[in-house]
Amino acid sequence: MVRTRFAPSPTGYLHIGGARTALFSWAYARRHGGSFVLRIEDTDRERSTAASTQAILEGMAWLGLNYDEGPFYQMQRLARYREVADHLLKTGWAYPCYASREELEALRENQRARGEKPRYDGRWRDSKALPPAGIAPVIRFKTPVEGSVTFHDLIKGPITVANSELDDLVLLRADGIPTYNFGVVVDDLDMQITHIIRGDDHVNNTPRQIHLIQALGASLPQFAHLPMILGQDGERLSKRHGAVNVLQYQEDGFLPEALLNYLARLGWSHGDAEIFSQKDLVSWFDLAHVNRSPARFNPEKLLWLNQHYLKESSDTRLATQLRIDLTLSDAQWAMGPLPEQVVALLKGRLSHVTELAEAARYFYTDPAPTPDILAHPPEGAIRDALQACLSAFQTAAWTPESLGPLIKQTAQAHGLKMGPLGMPLRAILCGTSHTPSLDVTLHLIGRDAVTRRLQHFLSLMN
Repeated sequence: MVRTRFAPSPTGYLHIGGARTALFSWAYARRHGGSFVLRIEDTDRERSTAASTQAILEGMAWLGLNYDEGPFYQMQRLARYREVADHLLKTGWAYPCYASREELEALRENQRARGEKPRYDGRWRDSKALPPAGIAPVIRFKTPVEGSVTFHDLIKGPITVANSELDDLVLLRADGIPTYNFGVVVDDLDMQITHIIRGDDHVNNTPRQIHLIQALGASLPQFAHLPMILGQDGERLSKRHGAVNVLQYQEDGFLPEALLNYLARLGWSHGDAEIFSQKDLVSWFDLAHVNRSPARFNPEKLLWLNQHYLKESSDTRLATQLRIDLTLSDAQWAMGPLPEQVVALLKGRLSHVTELAEAARYFYTDPAPTPDILAHPPEGAIRDALQACLSAFQTAAWTPESLGPLIKQTAQAHGLKMGPLGMPLRAILCGTSHTPSLDVTLHLIGRDAVTRRLQHFLSLMN
C-alpha cells in the first residue's frame, strides 16, 4: 500500500513551499488509496518551538490536508535511534568518532586552504587508538569508498553520485540526538513509507540515505524531488514574494480551496485545467506531470482563483463568516436584511473574504455620507430630485423592480440622467460611491433605513 509522509521541522511556520510538498504527498496517497503520515522533525532543540508546531498543525487543518497517522515527534523516539545506531555499530557499518569540534574545524580550514572540499577525513574509521578521556563520541556511518549510488527519481529521472563525493556522516551526536539523515531513514523505515515526496534541496541527501537503508537490509522507497518555487523575478521565493505563513493567507481573506488549487498548479498540471476541486485533484494527481523546472509564484493568479472561489462559495458559508467579522448587536442584525441576501449581492465584487464585512456594513448601520458630498452638497436640480426621491420612497412598492424605474423617472422629471442622481444617493445612503445595482441595494437596506438616512442628510443641508 502506498504510504507517504510530510515531515516539517518546527523551526518556523508552514510556508508555501512546505504546503505544496504536503499537498502533493497527501494527493498521491489519496489517489492510490494509501495513507498519509505527519511527522514533526523537532531535533533542532535550539530552533524548534511549540508555537511553530501549532502553526504547522493549524495550517494543515485549514487547508484540509487531513493525515491518517501522527503527528509523530522525533524527540519522543530517541531510544529507537540509539537502538538502530547500536545495531550498525555491531554489524560494522558504524563507528565511534572522538574528534573534537576544534579538531574538525582545523581540519576544514586546512582543506579550504588547499582548495579542497571540506569533509571529514575518516581518522577514527579504522583507528586502533584508545579513546581519549573526557570526550563523548559521535557515531559515524562507514560510507562505502568505492563505486557509486544510482537511483531513479520519479520526477528528475536517473541520478548517480560517486561514493567518493560522500564522507562518513554523523548518525548520532554526542548528546544522543540523531542527525537529519539518520533520523529520517529510521523514521521512514519504521513508518513503512513507500514514496518520499520532498523538495529538491534534499537530492544531495538521498545517496547517504540509500546507503543507510541498504546497510539496514531494508527495501528502498521511491523518491520524488519537487523543483523549488521561485518568485516572479526568478529569485528563490521569500517573504517579499508571498512565502509567508499559510495562516497569513487565511487572515488576508483567501479561501483554502483557492490556495490549494493554486498550489496544485504550481509545478503540476492536468491538461489545460486551471480550476478544479480537491476531488478532481485526487482523481488526477500523478508525479509524471510534475514539471522538472522550478515553478514561479504568481500572486495575481492566486487572487484570480480566490475571486472565482468566492463567487462559487455558498451564501450560507460566507454569511457565517460575515456574522463573525461584522460584530453587531442582535438588534442591528434584526433591523437589517438576512446576511445570506447581502452575501449573494456582494460576493461577486470581492477579492478577499476580509472585504465582506466592510462592504456589508451599510446594510446594518447608518454610514456617514462620503466626505466629498459633505464638502460639496447637491444643489439645484439634484437636490430637488433627492427631495422628490424621499417623498416617493415613503409610499413606493419596495421591490427592485419598482425602485429602479422610480429613480430613473425621478431623474428624468428633473432633467437629469441616472448618474448625477445615482451617485449622490449612493454617497448618502451607503457612505461609498461603489455599490451593486442601486435598486437591489436600496431594497435590501430597507425602506425605513433609506428614508431615515436621506431625510437626515437633507435636513443637514437646510
